[in-house]
Amino acid sequence: MLIIPIKDGENIDRALKRYKRKFDKTGTVRQLRARTAFIKPSVTNRAKIQKAAYIQNLRDQIENS
Repeated sequence: MLIIPIKDGENIDRALKRYKRKFDKTGTVRQLRARTAFIKPSVTNRAKIQKAAYIQNLRDQIENS
């Protein structure tokens, strides 16, 4: 459970914004969506490799510039 302490005289919009930020950081929505469908290990490994290649390509471009 998330607990957001609200200070005296604090705007409710600001407190709600802090709550939303904290909720996003926990990753519960991402985890819930990931559990709705099974993804094969080969697909996740392929995605990891593609992400690593993309990041390496960006680093190479920065290095060569």
